[in-house]
Amino acid sequence: MLDRSAETAFAAVLGAHQLRAYISDNPHYCGSFAEPERACAHGMFHLIDEGSCVVDFARGAGSIDLNSGDLVMFPHGSAHTLRSPPDGNAGPAANRFTSILCGEFEFATGRRNPILDALPDWIVVREEESHQQFRHLARLMAHEARQESFGRQLVLDKLADALFVMALRHHIASATERRGLIAALIDPRMARVLEAMHAEPGRQWTVAMLAELAHQSRTAFAQHFNEVLGVSPYQYLTEWRMAEALRLLADPKSSAATIAEKLGYQTEAAFRRAFKKIHGYGPGRARRAARSAQIGAVPNEEAAKA
Repeated sequence: MLDRSAETAFAAVLGAHQLRAYISDNPHYCGSFAEPERACAHGMFHLIDEGSCVVDFARGAGSIDLNSGDLVMFPHGSAHTLRSPPDGNAGPAANRFTSILCGEFEFATGRRNPILDALPDWIVVREEESHQQFRHLARLMAHEARQESFGRQLVLDKLADALFVMALRHHIASATERRGLIAALIDPRMARVLEAMHAEPGRQWTVAMLAELAHQSRTAFAQHFNEVLGVSPYQYLTEWRMAEALRLLADPKSSAATIAEKLGYQTEAAFRRAFKKIHGYGPGRARRAARSAQIGAVPNEEAAKA
């Protein structure tokens, strides 16, 4: 499993990109059903509470059977359909009851982040293959969904955050093919480098300094970094700084000039240019969005000039 450096890097990425998961629906079906889900801009997941269902993937990519306690996640919001199993697989349709916890997740930094880039179109976690903690969490969520207790939605949304992280942990441990950030986390050399970059984003890192941490030559390190993460060390550092900037701008006590200095920019103007290049809008828009709890919303053209 992940070593200390990888754990630290993983936690930093999740914290900087600000995951928000929530339960959006809890449908109950008696008999046959078919629920098409259109492609959307945020991630989706379905946890089977009771009964069973079939998930048909889009573009003829096949289907899978899910049973109670199983989870399917669509990190990129891919279109799919949830439907009842054929009569022969689960008894007469009239006798079936199916309950599903449906949720969504998104990041404050939007779709451009290394977590989403490292994930496939869908992830399946089966109850019998998951760890005990995952099974306990799934059962707790199912139990909470059946209650009418005060704060039920808030509790479910907090648990949905944990469900996403546990599903991600399961994928890291069980995936036969890993890419991007996930491939980097299980590579001790890369994990050390990411931990250092995340801890000191304002440091004037050079390829030579990072290569030394990875115990590689500069040429070998630069090539290895690009092969694993798909970007150069400098590009990754810039995007990491801008993810941190988005988080720091939510604090009204931190000025753009202070944030620029903290993240290693010699001038506020240079920081503003880098921010707009990555996010597509200026720090002023991010500040206003933070105040109205709408970070991550797509800015309009006028706001993008801020």
